[in-house]
Parts: sequence; structure tokens; C-alpha cells
Amino acid sequence: MSGGARRVMGCGLGVVLAIVMVISLIGWALSFLDISSPMRQLQPVPDNVPPAAAAEVPLIDVHAPGRTSDKLDFWAAPLAEKTGIPAAAIRAYGNAELIARDAWPTCRIRWNTLAGIGWVESRHGTYSGSYFNRSHINEAGFAEPKIIGIPLDGSPGFAAIPDTDGGLLDGDTEWDRAVGPMQFIPESWKRYGRDANGDGVADPHQIDDAALGAAHLLCTNGGDLSTPEGWSRAIYAYNRSEAYLIDVRDAAASYALNQPAR
Repeated sequence: MSGGARRVMGCGLGVVLAIVMVISLIGWALSFLDISSPMRQLQPVPDNVPPAAAAEVPLIDVHAPGRTSDKLDFWAAPLAEKTGIPAAAIRAYGNAELIARDAWPTCRIRWNTLAGIGWVESRHGTYSGSYFNRSHINEAGFAEPKIIGIPLDGSPGFAAIPDTDGGLLDGDTEWDRAVGPMQFIPESWKRYGRDANGDGVADPHQIDDAALGAAHLLCTNGGDLSTPEGWSRAIYAYNRSEAYLIDVRDAAASYALNQPAR
């Protein structure tokens, strides 16, 4: 075969490979978008505040040793298929609701409010900020790789929060960063963090702990979350933004309808 023929074939192969690569990248990128199946018609999302409660969490013994959220697997699995939320995250949110019901009975927080925050903050522990290194919740409930936000160094649109934890949680000894599936800054985690997986350590990178820490923050600041005033006050304590409240509300309302958030 002549050198010219080889060059033509080589160029053709290169074009084919480039096309295959582009198609693969497009398919891969679309996998990060929450596009519902065209065969499924999603219901309109009500704008009630607070959003309606989602499926009732079955009672389990949250004081039992070990990771009590595992006892909710039978309940979470079918909900995961309907809502698109990872089952580990649903178990964590349900477990946190039950613990909050016991610890702060006047709070009346529901798991889909926690899920609404989890959706906005990290897509339930799956968004790490990098398309090429997407996070997931492992079998022990930890986000891998760890979800760590940008440095809170006073850049436009961000607060300036000098390091408060010696880089223990966020790996940054100069500035604090939001961490974990529920995006706690270290100073807030110090106040609200709780152990929910039974290992004796409150870790914001672990989904059970993070969900309970979020419930603690919301209940402490909101009061009765079954009221419009209490629910709104709680969400604003998490993030003082009207747009944030609407995003959390809409996600929570979608989960109450057993459908994915949009």
C-alpha cells in the first residue's frame, strides 16, 4: 500500500474516532442532566409552603446500635426508582426525620425537605463540581470523592470565612469551604453536626450524619416546620436566598409526588 493511501485511510480513521469520541462525550454529559424519560409525564409541582409531605417513613428503632438507616432499605428502594434519588440518600433522609421526631418533636420536619436541600446542594451526593470525577455514595454512606466547595475567600458573591478547623474537614488551612452531601461549612458543622450512622463520629462527608446535621440546623432555627413561617425561616437559615428557598420547595414538592426533581 502506498504512503498516500495509508495517509488517506489514517485520516478517515481519525475522523471516525473523533466522531465516536464526540458522541460518547455528549452521551456522557447528558447522563449528568436530570432528564426524565419521555414516556413518563411528570405532574405539575405545587408551590405550597411548606411543601406537602412525601411517603411516610416506617417506624424503626433509631436508638438501636449500628447504622439504623439500613433498616429502611425496603422502604427506600422503590422510592429511589420513582424519584431518582439514590437509595442511600433516601434512607439517610428518612432516618434523620425519625431521629428529629424523637429529639425535637415540635419541629415536624419531613424527609423530603431534607431531600430538597440535598438535591440543591449536591444532587444527593453525586455532584462534586467536576464532570470527569463525579461523586457517588459508597456502601458506607460516604461521598467518593469527597464533595468540597470553593474557598470562601470573599470573592464576588461569596462570604469571607477564614479557616476554622485547621483544614480537618475541607483540607484548606487558609479558608473554610462547604463540605459533604449537604454542604456544611466547618463552623456550622461544629454546632449542628451529629452522628447518625452509629460509628461515634459526626462526619459531614457521611450521608446519614450530614442529613441529621441538616435536620438539627433546620429544627433549631425554624421551630415548627409544618407552618409556612417555620419552614421558610428554617430554609433561610440554611441559605438566605429566595431563589434557594424556591428550588428546595420545588424539589421537595416533586418528591412528595413520587417523581424526580427538575
